[in-house]
Amino acid sequence: MTTLVFGHKSPDTDSTGSPIIWAWYLNEIKGEKSEAVLLGEPNTEAAFVIKKWDCPKPEIKTEFDAGTKVVIVDTNNPAELPDNINDLDISAIIDHHKLVGGLETKGPIDITIRPLACTATIMFDLMGDDAAKMPDWVKGLMLSCILSDTLEFRSPTTTAKDKALAEKLAAELNIDIAAYAAELFEAKSDVSAFSDAELIRMDSKEFTVDTTKFRVSVLETTAPKIVLDRKASLLNSMVDVAAADGVDHVLLFVVDILAEEATLFVQNDTVKTVAEKSFGATVTGDAVVLPGIMSRKKQIIPNLKV
Repeated sequence: MTTLVFGHKSPDTDSTGSPIIWAWYLNEIKGEKSEAVLLGEPNTEAAFVIKKWDCPKPEIKTEFDAGTKVVIVDTNNPAELPDNINDLDISAIIDHHKLVGGLETKGPIDITIRPLACTATIMFDLMGDDAAKMPDWVKGLMLSCILSDTLEFRSPTTTAKDKALAEKLAAELNIDIAAYAAELFEAKSDVSAFSDAELIRMDSKEFTVDTTKFRVSVLETTAPKIVLDRKASLLNSMVDVAAADGVDHVLLFVVDILAEEATLFVQNDTVKTVAEKSFGATVTGDAVVLPGIMSRKKQIIPNLKV
């Protein structure tokens, strides 16, 4: 039986690259037949990375037969996984997010959740000495995942281990980190072709605070003006997306990678209250700048209050 390896819905670079990396490891090192798949279209940065390192784009799958053997990476949240996830045969979880709960397995499994910035960094550790066998294209994917998730070490989630591994991989690949990160962020910032709804869902996770359900969306960019200029239409579309997705509100954060700040769009009184209670912000209009806020995992989700 082939083991399918996948990350979360709305796959970013880590949730695209890490399944490919781990499927390579299972196939080539462990001798276990495996295949990376995606739960949706990769974002623009992830698509760039696949092309950059000449990787076949994994198949997109949204429906899975009960009993399918799977490895989950870069999430442990059932809301970000197939609807019938508990009917699948989960054999392992590799993640760097907080433990959410709600997954049920057929038996004991391997679970690795570590407080690192990137799933790919955890995979390097799990490979042990076998990591030395990675071909350049796997190293390139791993480097891309780390630079993306750490925002070139700007994110507060960055650890010394993530940075050291990125520098090691870059040296082995003869890649200038700053120049390559600039390429990644340029690709991430190229969102002009996407509809408002696509932008809102592009890098988005569902999260419940008390009884209020939010879609927490983050757009990381070095060209925030492209998104901010669409504020009026995005604010309208956020209402439609919330209704369509069965959540109460959308929280949309536009993260300016270079300025190291986020702009939160404020479409109603509830979001205004969230901004004030969660981040100590003073809100006077339909958007508020939050200095130093860059990480959904470490700075946004843990602080949300209604």
